[in-house]
Amino acid sequence: MLRTLYKISEAQAELQRICDRIHTDQVVEQEATVREILNAIRQSGDEALLHYTAKFDEQTLTPQTLRISGAEIDTAYQQVSGDLLQAIRLACKNVKAFHQQRLPKNWVTFEENGVVLGKRYTPVANAGIYVPGGRASYPSTVIMNAIPAQVAGVERLVMVTPTPKGHTNPAVLVAAQEAGVQEIYRVGGAQAIGALAYGTETIPKVDVISGPGNVYVTLAKKQVYGTVGIDSLAGPSEVLIIADHTANPVHVAADLLAQAEHDPMAAAILLTTDSKLADKVVVEVDRQLAGHPRQILTEKAIAHYGIAIVVESLEEAAQLSNQFAPEHLELEVEDPWALLEKITQAGAIFLGHDTPEAVGDYLAGPNHTLPTSGAARYASPLSTETFMKHSSLIQYSKSALLNVAGAIDALTNAEGLPSHGDSVRLRVEE
Repeated sequence: MLRTLYKISEAQAELQRICDRIHTDQVVEQEATVREILNAIRQSGDEALLHYTAKFDEQTLTPQTLRISGAEIDTAYQQVSGDLLQAIRLACKNVKAFHQQRLPKNWVTFEENGVVLGKRYTPVANAGIYVPGGRASYPSTVIMNAIPAQVAGVERLVMVTPTPKGHTNPAVLVAAQEAGVQEIYRVGGAQAIGALAYGTETIPKVDVISGPGNVYVTLAKKQVYGTVGIDSLAGPSEVLIIADHTANPVHVAADLLAQAEHDPMAAAILLTTDSKLADKVVVEVDRQLAGHPRQILTEKAIAHYGIAIVVESLEEAAQLSNQFAPEHLELEVEDPWALLEKITQAGAIFLGHDTPEAVGDYLAGPNHTLPTSGAARYASPLSTETFMKHSSLIQYSKSALLNVAGAIDALTNAEGLPSHGDSVRLRVEE
């Protein structure tokens, strides 16, 4: 059952507990396991990759069968419905259109004193996408990760996805083909992250890895960061809903459950100014849970990380939300745009009664790969810039260098780096 709190101090403590839910003693043991797997991949390549795939996914592969073939992708197209194919293509279209607007532009400025400054963006050459294949597999994850990379101009786009006991979701393969993925490998877990980061005989290494996964995948991304770039360390998913008296309790309950059904550690939080609404939502959550296809998993999430908090005002709700910095924030209030002015920290914000989080998860256009566990305080959603890097451009004329030579000399003397000073002095004295 969804718990209800009325005291602000209790609410703050509970929100902090939920935010910290990924920091457990068990993680220390999991980190050691991941380190062992990554070291094996780095040392033994395909041999270790095949070993761990057999161990964890109960699938016996060879280097020749690691890659999913074109024939398998053709078969996948025959297995998806026309409606699903149309939906995948609509999602690709919308996500591409949105991210094209986010594509950073090169720029150069020419100063009057002979100084040229600028910034030049270039895509990484290779990107790897991780797509989960455990409790569920998500074609939407393929689209949300592959399309920004494609828009950024990445030349080689590789996808890894676990296929337990040989099962591959055909919708995932179709989404990958539609989103421009060139290579797909049937491996997952920390071993797949290691293969992307270090390379094996079959899977060449990449420059950036993106995509969510379980705790082992997340810890593997954390440990390979520096060898490769990563998008983020995504934790269990979360939604926070701010609702007033105008919200529909049936809709609010459905939105909370839509998040809770992801994972037993998913968080579903309601902040409301209306105690009657809170009571109705609690009842409605139980009603909608009865007979739910993922009932046990979803009940665990609601029991441990589901909460309804009654607040004095929408201002107080905004303050609590900003402290939590939710991955997904729904503003189910009479005037969401007015409340938006008070929101400073959230991954994605859904405004109004007719904008459930699901539209952002699938095809609105903005990315659904978002900062979790409070990371929205400093991080942003996945974008084209995840797959790009920029170089600074600097050019000085002789006269411009002469104008700053004295200042550079003073700074190099202060730092005890005489050759730095000489590199300028020798030029201006010529």
